[in-house]
Amino acid sequence: MTDKKSLSYADCGVDIDAGNAFVGRIKKAVNSTMRPEVLSGLGGFGGLFKPDFSDMEEPVLVSGTDGVGTKLLLLQEYDKPHVAGIDAVAMCVNDLAALGATPLFFLDYLATGKLAGETLAGVVEGIADACNTCECSLVGGETAEMPGMYAPGHYDIGGFCVGVVDKPKMVDGSKITAGDIIVGVASNGPHSNGFSMVRKLLELGEADLLNDVLSDGRKAVEGVLAPTRLYVPAVNALMKSDADIHGFSHITGGGMFDNFERLLSDDLAVTIDVSAWAVPPVFEYLLGFADVARDERYRTFNMGIGFAVVLPEKEAEKVEAVLKEAGETTYRIGHVHARDGEAVTLID
Repeated sequence: MTDKKSLSYADCGVDIDAGNAFVGRIKKAVNSTMRPEVLSGLGGFGGLFKPDFSDMEEPVLVSGTDGVGTKLLLLQEYDKPHVAGIDAVAMCVNDLAALGATPLFFLDYLATGKLAGETLAGVVEGIADACNTCECSLVGGETAEMPGMYAPGHYDIGGFCVGVVDKPKMVDGSKITAGDIIVGVASNGPHSNGFSMVRKLLELGEADLLNDVLSDGRKAVEGVLAPTRLYVPAVNALMKSDADIHGFSHITGGGMFDNFERLLSDDLAVTIDVSAWAVPPVFEYLLGFADVARDERYRTFNMGIGFAVVLPEKEAEKVEAVLKEAGETTYRIGHVHARDGEAVTLID
């Protein structure tokens, strides 16, 4: 009988001991996010969360999931795992915020070919920092080591979030009416959208992110790969105020077009004045490498507006004051009117 070759899981490229060591390493970051409602620690089969909704009339759970997209390729190339973690949280919680919901807990899914503890710990620490900003608990996740599935040094991340909103206070766009105005809230840059075009633009322009400088003096790499802005604290402040909010929009994939249209009934439209704010230097830099039509720019990128509030004009000063107090920069960018043609029109 031929002797069989001995084989362990580590021989196949999966190191369980390294995985356990990784979990031990990230415990401090994860534990820093724990709200009082969390009953379980890291490492169980599931995260336990005992909510107290006694201060709400009709609590509604809101869930969301998202990833970071092809921005990850650049974040990996330029060794910015912390930004990847922030982005994974922001893309989920900003969607929840667009309904007026407060995030309660978050889970992540990290997949890689070979577990690189230093890099993936950086991702989780970014997740924890973002969760702390949003007062959201990181209750668990999965780190999958899958040899042969990913190129060396590559990883992927998915985020999953659950939040809550009191139904009588939920902001779902149903109150939007002709005459409402739109207050735009500034973005940090491209956030995590449009990076298939970003990468093509950088390729066409033979860009050097580490040495190119934006018109505001920052290195190009810092502008292009800035983390997605977390709008949860600002939205929470608005929800606690007595402002009459008719709609929120997270300006994510689909830009100015899709993310306003999804709010509107069939008889309403919006006009956005793109001259109402200065296009940030990072977009000037990227769009200098190719001829991209105006509407294509505003459908692919946020172009400097990452979130928007739809409200009666008489509420504008109050809302702008709350947002300023929360650290946001705002612009009055458009208005709602009866539809007679396209749902979203840009003027300049």
